[in-house]
Amino acid sequence: MAKKAITSHSKPKPKSRAVKTAKPAKVLKAGVAGSQPGKPKAFKPVKFKPWTESEVVEAFTRFRKANPEPKGELEHLNPYTLLVAVALSAQATDVGVNKATRHLFPVADTPEKMVELGEEKLRDYIKTIGLYRTKARNVIALSEQLIVLYGSEVPRDRAALEALPGVGRKTANVVLNIAFGEPTIAVDTHLFRVGNRTGLAPGKTPLEVELGLLEIVPPQFARHAHHWLILHGRYTCVARKPRCEVCIINDLCRWPEKTV
Repeated sequence: MAKKAITSHSKPKPKSRAVKTAKPAKVLKAGVAGSQPGKPKAFKPVKFKPWTESEVVEAFTRFRKANPEPKGELEHLNPYTLLVAVALSAQATDVGVNKATRHLFPVADTPEKMVELGEEKLRDYIKTIGLYRTKARNVIALSEQLIVLYGSEVPRDRAALEALPGVGRKTANVVLNIAFGEPTIAVDTHLFRVGNRTGLAPGKTPLEVELGLLEIVPPQFARHAHHWLILHGRYTCVARKPRCEVCIINDLCRWPEKTV
């Protein structure tokens, strides 16, 4: 806020000695399990024939048969360390985050321990991760807020999670899904690509893809849907040279450039 100008008719007030409150670092668009650095690549708008309800059920039935209990690949010990791991994964790979947190979490697996560790020492643990200075600042700030506002517990509420420093909708969805079993869908660069390329849930933004999937995914598949689609995008429907020959939904996919 701009300082009030001092006129000839006013006297400057004595400076307050109030302690300055550190400003939380900017919110980073955090990745989810399996995300890659950078923003989701834009797709050219293509008009696909919408998937039928039976096709959607068939696709997720195949995913479930191939992988009944899919898991996120970010390593964590509890809801708090999951929250930290996802926040650290912004514009980074899960592999890189896991390498750092394998040393960090044994010494700081609660908000209190993280605050006691401090921002400077935290930076030493995560300096191999991109944007580590901003992330360290966010992790300390969110840990302090968890202690003060929620008794050191991770809230089971999207709005409360998104209000924490460095936490956005994607991170909140991951925590709600993995830590609390909520049927949320976290759209990372892989899932964004799969939703658009296959025509399952095309959208110009991650939110559009998320809302599209929430509309069509049957309840019995909702909890694991985003894991299946993320893993499918990471290992099969990859950005370059998608492996259509081993894709278990290649006959349902609407992509006109399929290799099979």
